[in-house]
Amino acid sequence: ASATTHTTHAHGMPSSLPVAISPLLRRLASTWIITALAAAIFASNARIGTMATKHTTRPIVTGTSVVGLQYKDGILLAADTMLSYGSMVKSFQTPRMKAIQGQILLAASGEYSDFQEICQQVDALCLEETTESMTSIYDDDSRTIPARNVWNYLRAVLYRKRSQMNPFWNTVVVAGLQPPSGADSDGKAKPFLGTVDKLGTTLQEPLVATGFGAYLALPLMREHWRPDLEEGEARALLEDCMKVLFFRDCRASARIQLAKVTEDGGVTISEPYELDHSNAWSAPSLQRAVGDLSGDGGW
Repeated sequence: ASATTHTTHAHGMPSSLPVAISPLLRRLASTWIITALAAAIFASNARIGTMATKHTTRPIVTGTSVVGLQYKDGILLAADTMLSYGSMVKSFQTPRMKAIQGQILLAASGEYSDFQEICQQVDALCLEETTESMTSIYDDDSRTIPARNVWNYLRAVLYRKRSQMNPFWNTVVVAGLQPPSGADSDGKAKPFLGTVDKLGTTLQEPLVATGFGAYLALPLMREHWRPDLEEGEARALLEDCMKVLFFRDCRASARIQLAKVTEDGGVTISEPYELDHSNAWSAPSLQRAVGDLSGDGGW
C-alpha cells in the first residue's frame, strides 16, 4: 500500500482542490481589475481629447475689419478679401460677405470657419421660418425674415456659445431693410445696420466698424458722414477708410469688396477689386522727416 494518503469528502473529491484553484482565481481577478482600470483611463483620455478638438481656444484663420454705413438709399458695407494664418497670408481671394435670401447681408471679422458655421445656421433659420409647405421651398414669392430678427437670433446664438466657453470668434455685421410696421409708418422699409460680437453684445448704429476699423476708420466716418449721403459719396468714404486700414493694419489688403442693400435691388455684392494706392506713399504724413533726419524719408 502507498504511504501517501488523501482525505476525501463524501462525494469523493480531494479536499486539497480548492487550495489549488484559489491562486488561479486571484490571478484572474487581478487581470480583470488591471483591464478595467486601463479601459477607464483610456476612456478618460478619449473624452479629454474630444473636448480639446471641439473647443476653439483661439482663432486660427482670420479676416480683419468690416466697415459699413447708412446712406440716402440704403446701406453700404466694405471689407477686404484677405485671410491670415497667424502673421502669414493664407488667401487673397476669400470674400467675407454673404447674402441671405437676397434681402439680408452678413459680414464678419475674426475666425473664418466660425463665420461659415454662422452662415449655415442663419440659412437654416431662414428656411425654417419662411417655408410654409413643400411647394413654397421653390416659390420665388415666399416670405423673408426681417434683418432685425436675424440680428436678435445671432445675439442669442453667440451668447449661448460664449456661456458654453466655446465662443464663435467673430464680430458679425447684419445689414438689411426692416419692413414697415405700425399705423405711423410711411409704408417704406427702414434700413437696419447692427453688429454682434463674440460675447453676444449687440450694437445698432448708422455707422459700424469691426476689428482695427473701430479704432482707425470709425473716427474718419464720424467726421464725414451725414444721413443724406449719395451712393457715390458713401462709396468714396468707405474706400478712404479701407485705404487707411491698408496702410495701418498689417492684416489688411488693398483688394476689397463693396456690398449694398437697397429697397429696390435687395443685396448686391461687387466683385473684388484693387484700391488705387499708387500715390498714397507720397502723402506728407508718410514722408515727414523724424529723428533729426533732414528729409531722407525716415520714420
